[in-house]
Amino acid sequence: NLKGCEISEASLNAALDESEPVDLLIRTGGESRLSNFMLWQASYAELFFTPTLWPDFGKDELTSIVSKFKNIERRFGGV
Repeated sequence: NLKGCEISEASLNAALDESEPVDLLIRTGGESRLSNFMLWQASYAELFFTPTLWPDFGKDELTSIVSKFKNIERRFGGV
């Protein structure tokens, strides 16, 4: 029951299982969408999509994605 509750950024964060922001989000399986997965936490995340299915996703591909991530100029919503 939300009656009488103040809704704020802090109250939303407190209601999440994981409230820390995400820096890098990798979606496996060839889909180019988030399917509502961690939308609040991933608002400023760098998104990487790979056709590789999760069971086949390995160290080499992770290393490649992290290497690309390290070279991105992050703007956190700025221009």
